[in-house]
Amino acid sequence: MKDSAYLKAEKKIQEALKSGAAELDLSQKFNAKDSEKLTELPESIGKLKQLTSLKLSNTKLTTLPPSLGQLTQLQTLDLSSNKLTALPDSPLEQLTQLQSLNLFNNHLTALPASLGQLTQLTNLDLSSNQLTTLPPSLGQLTQLTEL
Repeated sequence: MKDSAYLKAEKKIQEALKSGAAELDLSQKFNAKDSEKLTELPESIGKLKQLTSLKLSNTKLTTLPPSLGQLTQLQTLDLSSNKLTALPDSPLEQLTQLQSLNLFNNHLTALPASLGQLTQLTNLDLSSNQLTTLPPSLGQLTQLTEL
């Protein structure tokens, strides 16, 4: 049984699918009740191939579904203030158009080497995590203007 936050997100995804929206905001207010916060991103997110901006801040996501990699037009991804402990290589490496990735205030202890494949990135926010090292592949991010 999916919780109300999941069902609400699923509904917003279906609406965006019908309207052809380029932006989707599934974020929650900072002071929202935990029960209102998304803990799992619906796989159907992958159907929104036209998305250029996805905001998922202040939720309780701990992982990302593989279907996120199907959003190949995505330019902005906001995952700030979640519960992410790791980033999987897939779907991340498929988001080659990404220009802004916000990972502020998660529980990340490491980053995948595939992050270096996101060569269009100009903005990468890794602050307020538990990172002790950065992968050498970040040196490939030659467009980066803000880290």
